[in-house]
Amino acid sequence: MTIRILPSTLVNRIAAGEVIERPASVVKELVENAIDAGATRIDIALEQAGKNRITVTDNGRGMTKEELALSVQRHATSKLPSDDLLDIRYLGFRGEALPSIASVSRLNVTTRTADAADAWSLNVEGGDIGDVMPGSLAPGTRVDVRDLFYAIPARLKFLKSDRTEVQQTLDIVSRLSMAHPNIAFSLTSDGKTILQANAATGEGHEARLHRLRDIMGKPFTENALIVDRRRDTIGLTGFAGLPTFNRGTSSDQYLFVNNRPVRDKLLLGSLRAAYQDVMSHSRYPVVALFLDVPPDEVDVNVHPAKAEVRFRDSNAIRGLMIGAIKHALGDAGFRASTSVAEQALQSFIPAQDPPRYAYEHRAGSSLQESARRFFEPLGAMTSLLTQEMAPPMAKPAVTETFDSPDYTLYPLGAARAQLHLTYIVAETVDGLVIVDQHAAHERLVHEGMKAGLKAEGIARQKLLIPEVLALDEATAECLLAHSNELLALGLVMEPFGAGTVIVRETPALLGEVDVPALIQELADNIREGDGATALKERIEHLSGTMACHSSVRAGRALSIEEMNALLRQMEQTPFSGQCNHGRPTYIELKRKDIEKLFGRRG
Repeated sequence: MTIRILPSTLVNRIAAGEVIERPASVVKELVENAIDAGATRIDIALEQAGKNRITVTDNGRGMTKEELALSVQRHATSKLPSDDLLDIRYLGFRGEALPSIASVSRLNVTTRTADAADAWSLNVEGGDIGDVMPGSLAPGTRVDVRDLFYAIPARLKFLKSDRTEVQQTLDIVSRLSMAHPNIAFSLTSDGKTILQANAATGEGHEARLHRLRDIMGKPFTENALIVDRRRDTIGLTGFAGLPTFNRGTSSDQYLFVNNRPVRDKLLLGSLRAAYQDVMSHSRYPVVALFLDVPPDEVDVNVHPAKAEVRFRDSNAIRGLMIGAIKHALGDAGFRASTSVAEQALQSFIPAQDPPRYAYEHRAGSSLQESARRFFEPLGAMTSLLTQEMAPPMAKPAVTETFDSPDYTLYPLGAARAQLHLTYIVAETVDGLVIVDQHAAHERLVHEGMKAGLKAEGIARQKLLIPEVLALDEATAECLLAHSNELLALGLVMEPFGAGTVIVRETPALLGEVDVPALIQELADNIREGDGATALKERIEHLSGTMACHSSVRAGRALSIEEMNALLRQMEQTPFSGQCNHGRPTYIELKRKDIEKLFGRRG
């Protein structure tokens, strides 16, 4: 076989294979170019999901005649002024987008700068570049891509249905619009508008929240917590959903690095770790988080589509992200998502609306009767409250008596009854609250244990016979380099010859532990940059398990004083809106919602 130089058209098609995977890839590259050009409005139009035509129009800086001619040449870019691949300050920088797109389609670029009297236009067909000709356009740039993959029709066979391809494009545009709330975006498919996001007013969190409401919907903004944390030169801002506002997949996790949408394993793992204490492992939090890192601290050149990044100090990124999210969740205290109450209300609504007389009959025989019994004076419920009481588990945080109307002014209200020896019913100023006593106390105990661990340190237990572990030298050195961090978490180890360590003490909270397995797990995690964190999370997880078994069980009768004490503790305890497994600890129904159930309000 003879070595030869490939023809330029084939080289461009190979490059296109790396960058241009589907219509959404074309839209991504062209929209990023428009953002880099300083556009304040970007309009995207698709025909036949983009296979027939993609048009992206912006009002950015535009290009001169000479720049237009260069823009379709490979490796021509205006976005790398210093030739330093570690100092990338733009979304696009490789200079491959337009020539790659042009090599597999029929491309037209029309552009005009703000100070130019006329526009210029250029056609490229299957990689064959035409002459720059006069055109017609307002200041900005319009890129028209027709017959995508006509030059390599085999690629068309790998595309999904039109609906799926449009959804992929919508996802790309949505993510880019979240990162740039001050730019107006529109996306149409076959003449139908599927995204319309006006430029947000204001700055900072206000502008981001405005755009996130457009993209993620009002329920997210109602249940989102502000995240704003900075450590040295690294900052994390954005919004994290309450733990009880979650999804069955990770599709609503939007992560950005320097305003670049990414799907990074380190960030996704950090997100999971931040919520692991308050959410079931089968559920996923809903977030939109923006990481700001100095350009020389992150490498965005590790993936052709720039979907993955690599950080110089991954430990700092992970620590900042976990700490920032946990801080925001802690500040939310006992707050639960509005979706919990909405789900509860939905369970009362019949699948189909029956005739009015039928509804009235059923309400009279069930809902209204239940409500009458529910709001009956406490005298009729004494049998629930006069059973043998266990000693109070907590002292009330206030001095008012049960009959004091001031109790109802508290967020979780005044305890009125215990139903089925499991649920506490409390009256608030404008509604009622139903509390799962086991789930609530489980969280209170867990948070108390965590606070004790933090204040008094991790208790250690000496091994009767120290464990001597033979490891490879690299693993042993890696572990010993982090011995001080592990010591703070209750693990005592020392060197014991080349490639060998001796473990003398382990965290007491772990009880009997498989030391070799623990050390191997730590070594694996340390290589990934999170060994000490993994041990801490393991201890916290065990703390949660112990809290579950030591908390007030369902089926235990509580006095009114105990119930009120539990409510007051919940109001003062972080994360108390959900138990250690991520389930809600209480449901709040507003009075207007209850009135709707009885037809008192439309």
